[in-house]
Amino acid sequence: MKHSVYSMLLILCIMFAASCAGGDKSTGSVSNTNDIVRVMFYNVENLFDTLDDPHINDNEFLPESSKHWTKYRYWNKLEHIAKVIMNLGQWHTPALIGLAEIENKSVLDDLVHQYALRNFDYRIIHRESPDHRGIDVALLYRKDIFKPVDIKFIPIHFPFDEEMKTRDILYASGKLGTDTIHVFVNHWPSRYGGSIASRPKRDYVASVLRKQIDSLDRIYKTPNILIMGDFNDDPEDHSISAVLQAAHDTLGLSNQSLFNPMYNMHSKGEGTLKYHGYWNLFDQIIVSGIMLKKSNSLSTKPAMVHIFNAPWLMEADTKYPGKFPLRTYAGSQYLGGFSDHLPVYIDINVN
Repeated sequence: MKHSVYSMLLILCIMFAASCAGGDKSTGSVSNTNDIVRVMFYNVENLFDTLDDPHINDNEFLPESSKHWTKYRYWNKLEHIAKVIMNLGQWHTPALIGLAEIENKSVLDDLVHQYALRNFDYRIIHRESPDHRGIDVALLYRKDIFKPVDIKFIPIHFPFDEEMKTRDILYASGKLGTDTIHVFVNHWPSRYGGSIASRPKRDYVASVLRKQIDSLDRIYKTPNILIMGDFNDDPEDHSISAVLQAAHDTLGLSNQSLFNPMYNMHSKGEGTLKYHGYWNLFDQIIVSGIMLKKSNSLSTKPAMVHIFNAPWLMEADTKYPGKFPLRTYAGSQYLGGFSDHLPVYIDINVN
């Protein structure tokens, strides 16, 4: 009880201080006002409960494991994630939240009922995926802002590796204001074994997503499409730039083309996770060209896409210059941080 009260006071104090200071420069405009809504994506780094699921390989995150994943550490992580969501949303909280590395619906239920989030009545879109570690993607939405119309989970079956299992692509379309938005949440295969050796897997998932986009383009004249996720590739990599065909330049961009506003961020050395002193920008938000039109019912612009890098999400890098995300674990050492990834978000004008 004391821990819960302390956590609530801590969250309120941090939010009050951020409000008085004007917030971090990366936070942008206030979300979910009369004409702006905020959408975020966050790889939360292994959000597992403490129970043994015999159907997946979750042995690493159990109380008796080398990580000693206890109930205290689990609830502390939930409070941390809720704190990130609240601060990123600046009191209003995002309308849509894409998540990666979620074990099951139970942890999502626990998350949306955290003290900081419970009054926003988040609803959950989730399905267990065939990933061998049991980590899934999910979409949380505020039912007062987003009205789902269609939901499906797109499975990935690698023709060149039938034993390989990975996360589904989550698709949800719904009403945002008076128009429909088509949302895809992704977590593509990792670079385990090396980026070159594992590249065909990410290229293949990109091709599956590209077919989904082409299908929407055939059905709708100019669909509002928002793609978010941890792609385990940077904006300039083959899977994103060539297979998915996400352009990094607005010059000559058609309404049906995909545009990646995060390309220029990475070219400037920005990123969402750091490896051997180098920033990768694996966590990205990509939109269809029509959404860059100011006259469109749902519109945005490159300056409205951000990496949320509040100082309290970071720690000093003892091996390389600068800082990097404050993680939950470094190997088996418990750090009590947030995630090894930084969240990203986009603001959308609802006309």
